[in-house]
Amino acid sequence: MKNLGRFTSIIGILALVLAATAAWAQPGMGPGGGQGRGMGAGNSYNRMYDPKTVATVSGEVESLSQSTSGRRMAYGVHLTLKTEKETIPVHLGPSWYLEKQGITFAPKDKVEVTGSRIMYQGQPAIIAQEVKKGGQVLKLRDAAGVPAWAGQRRQ
Repeated sequence: MKNLGRFTSIIGILALVLAATAAWAQPGMGPGGGQGRGMGAGNSYNRMYDPKTVATVSGEVESLSQSTSGRRMAYGVHLTLKTEKETIPVHLGPSWYLEKQGITFAPKDKVEVTGSRIMYQGQPAIIAQEVKKGGQVLKLRDAAGVPAWAGQRRQ
């Protein structure tokens, strides 16, 4: 009978560990509860932002996409910008932050992007500081590259 009680306790502990592990692995979960995750505070995008490489480019949105750079990360929004000289990916920010800003992007939109030119996965890219579309301005980072959503909690 004692062995059955120990077995039941061990099974219970294993179930709790598995449940905690599954919750930890969900996007936006874990320390910070989604604070600045995915293109947010403390991840590789911010370490890549270099104020010395900031440039402004204009062009047409070719496509939009969402991706995550790892476990526990919120989805990041990216657009592909076609300029007169190149077609370049632009990293914007986490989807939950962009949804709150009241500005949307679609293919064929004319935009002006200011941001840090970087190499990402061996290819040129831009980490956006701000994006202008018509009379609207989407502020994503300050001049040092600190995200506007840093320290905010996802709703």
